[in-house]
Amino acid sequence: MPRTRMDELFALAEEHDGLLTSNEARAAGIQDSVLVRLAQRGRLERMSRGVYRIAHYPADRLAQYREAVLWAKASQGPERIALSHETALLLYGISDANPTRVNLTVPTSARLRRKCPEWVAIHRANLSPQDIGEHEGLPVTTVSRSIMDILLATHRIDIARQSVSDAVREGLLNSAEASSLRRSISRTSSAPSPSTNGSQVKVHEAATS
Repeated sequence: MPRTRMDELFALAEEHDGLLTSNEARAAGIQDSVLVRLAQRGRLERMSRGVYRIAHYPADRLAQYREAVLWAKASQGPERIALSHETALLLYGISDANPTRVNLTVPTSARLRRKCPEWVAIHRANLSPQDIGEHEGLPVTTVSRSIMDILLATHRIDIARQSVSDAVREGLLNSAEASSLRRSISRTSSAPSPSTNGSQVKVHEAATS
């Protein structure tokens, strides 16, 4: 039996738990008009600009994080992006951080061509490959980088210290890494004012042409 368009889209979406981008569909030879038509028929759900979900595909607890990453890529964004800050700590299961938005770090020079969803907070910093790991298939800043981002962006000494302790308990940091972070926290706690270390955040970003 020949494959239908939905069969092709389903194959694309399996990798991202039911999500796919219009860019991925075009690369597979499926035009945007087909996606629009399938969305009108209720076969697809338009999650955000350039990102679709297979209708009735069971969503898991990571669906919103996957959508944020796919949104950035659908916006012709950079490959070196990662979930970060409080979102990263939440994914690692350390600290009591409970962010109201999904935190995503992109390079300072990135030009995202689609309007940022209200539930995504964009941070700008030039991450090195060593700053990014993978957690359950998602690009996430490393534990050490995530804790330092929180510390330098918010000056929340309590969250940083708790995160280090939780990470050690969960086996996510070794003793040397924990000691280095604690020294950084101590230095920051005596600093006169918080520093963003070149990192910037915009909760909403206007689309650019």
